[in-house]
Amino acid sequence: MTVSILSSIPQIEKILQQAFISPYIERLSRPIVTDIIRSEVSAFKKYILSDKNNTDVSLDKLYNNIKHACWMMNQQRLQRVVNGTGVIVHTNLGRSPINAELWQSVTDVNTHYNNLEIDLSTGKRGKRKGIIQTLMTHLVKGEDTLVVNNNASSVYLMLHELTQGKEVIVSRGEQIQIGGGFRIPDILALSGAKLVEVGTTNITTNQDYLDAITENTAMVLMIHTSNFKIRGFTESADIKELAKELPPHVILAVDQGSGTTVEDMPDEPTVASYINAGADLVCFSGDKILGGPQAGMITGEQSLIQRLEKNPMMRAFRPSRIVYSLLEELAVRKLNQLDSGAGVAETKSTIAETALKHSAERLAEGLAPFIQVVRSDMTVGGGSLPDQSTPSWSVELSPKDPKLARSPEQLLKLMRSWPLPVIGVIKHDKVQLNLATIDESEITYLRTQLTEVLQ
Repeated sequence: MTVSILSSIPQIEKILQQAFISPYIERLSRPIVTDIIRSEVSAFKKYILSDKNNTDVSLDKLYNNIKHACWMMNQQRLQRVVNGTGVIVHTNLGRSPINAELWQSVTDVNTHYNNLEIDLSTGKRGKRKGIIQTLMTHLVKGEDTLVVNNNASSVYLMLHELTQGKEVIVSRGEQIQIGGGFRIPDILALSGAKLVEVGTTNITTNQDYLDAITENTAMVLMIHTSNFKIRGFTESADIKELAKELPPHVILAVDQGSGTTVEDMPDEPTVASYINAGADLVCFSGDKILGGPQAGMITGEQSLIQRLEKNPMMRAFRPSRIVYSLLEELAVRKLNQLDSGAGVAETKSTIAETALKHSAERLAEGLAPFIQVVRSDMTVGGGSLPDQSTPSWSVELSPKDPKLARSPEQLLKLMRSWPLPVIGVIKHDKVQLNLATIDESEITYLRTQLTEVLQ
C-alpha cells in the first residue's frame, strides 16, 4: 500500500497546475510556490514511510498541507488590514496611512523619470532636496532641513557628525527606550559621544545643564518622551532661557519626535516652537503627526545642516524619490491649508464622538445580542502623544459559538485570517473593534464577515 501511495503522488509540475495553486503563484511567485510544494511533498513522503499503518495518507491531505503552507506564507506578505484597535498611529500596522489623494498626486513623478538629482535650469547634477528646504522653512521655521530615512537616523546622524569624541548632556528623565530596543544611551555610545547625565528622573533644571558644561561639551540633547509621561512633582528646563545661557560652542538639539507642525495637537509643542525658542537643531518624524511617509527630518541652523549633509553616513540614510515627492506635496498642501494635507492623526482624532457612536450602531444593527455598542477611548499612539486619549465608541463581540465565546484570542485569530484581515483588541475578556480607526468604507465588509461568525 505504501508503494502505491507514493507512486500516486503527482509530479511537482502537475501539482503546480492545480486550480487552488494559481492564486498563490500570483501572490507569491512561481519559484516560491514550487519550493513550498517540494517541501510539503517531501514531508508527506516521510510521513507515509514513518507510519505504514496510518490511513490518513490521501492526496487530499497532501493538497491541504500545500494549501495551508502557501496560505501561511501569504499571511507574511505586506497587505491591507482593518485597524480596529483605536490606536491611530499604530506602529505594528504601518503607523500613519498616507492620504489617498496625496498618494495619487505623486504617481506620475514616480512612474516616470524625474529630476531627482538634476538641476533643470542648468542641466547639471543637482541635489535631491528639491524644494523641501524652502517648504519646511515656511512650515517649521528652520533655516534649512535635511531628510533621512527615519527619526532614529536623525538622532544618530546629529550625534555622529557633531559630537563624536565629545560630551552630550542628557536629562536622566529623557534617557528613553522606544520600540525595537532603541535606547538613547546606546545610540550615544555607538556614535562615539560621551553621555553626561544630569538632573533626576522627575526634575531637571536649566542650572543642571549649565553646571555640567565643560570645554569638551558639544551638545545639550533634549528628547521627546515618546511613549510615557511623568506626572506629579516634576520640573523641566525652560528651553528659551537655556538657549540664551548656553556658551557658543554647545549645540542645543531637540528630538521633537512626533512631527507636529501646524496640526492642532493639545499640549504637544510644535517643531517651530522649539526653533523659535532658540534650538539649533530639531529632529522629528515624517510619518506620525505630519502624515507623510516614513522619514526623519532635521531642521535648524543651516551651517549645521550642511555639515550633516557631508557626513559619510548620509549616503546610507538618504531617502528615495518616493519619500521626497510625498513630503513636498504634503508640505504644499499643509501650507495651503487643504484637508488632504492633514495627517491621519489630526483627521481621526477630531472625529465627533456622536459620529463614532452612529458608526458603531450601524455596524451592530441587526446583530444583537452578539454585538454590543460600548464606550471606549482612542489614542494617537506611535510614540506621539503618550498621555492623551479621546472618548470613542466600540463594538463588543459575543460569538454564538461557545468555543469562540470562551476564547477571545481564538476569535482574534479567526479575524486575522479573513480575506481582509481585521485587527481588534481584548477588553473585559471580550473582543472589541474601535470605530475611531475603522473607515466608513470598511463597515459593510465587517458586517458581512461578522454575520457569518456571530449568527
